Amino acid sequence: MAGLRVRPAAPTDADEIVAMVRELAAFEREPLANLEASQTALLRDCFGDNPRAEVLIGELDGGIAGFVLFFHNYSTWLARAGLYVEDLYVRETARGTGLGRALLAAVARLAIARGCRRLDLSVLDWNPARKFYERLGFQEMADWRPYRLEGQALARLADRSHG
Repeated sequence: MAGLRVRPAAPTDADEIVAMVRELAAFEREPLANLEASQTALLRDCFGDNPRAEVLIGELDGGIAGFVLFFHNYSTWLARAGLYVEDLYVRETARGTGLGRALLAAVARLAIARGCRRLDLSVLDWNPARKFYERLGFQEMADWRPYRLEGQALARLADRSHG
């Protein structure tokens, strides 16, 4: 693990984070045309007056080689906050070095320090990283199905709910 370092992201990292999000989108086979991530959005949402998410940067031998973006969620069952990992990305050249584990360990330490009782994330069913997460102790929530409302469907529901 020599040469590995995890640190909080700084506003000056925003361009590099966007570059890694583009790399992640390509890895996940998502069309880059749908990607709306920008330096402006990251500066607003991760470093502004009211941050909605946090980012840790993973460095390998002094170069940026990965990141983890996360935010607080809340469990009514536990009556406690948790942390949700939206994205963990390690560049291909740094995979297998322990950087992904170091990034998640840093988030786990933050969760414990903040009194959070759990750490959640979602993984595409075909992603080989599923084995990595399982080795770390994450458990698949096979009885839960993710749902999403976006775009026109979100607007329609919002319109129907008004009045």
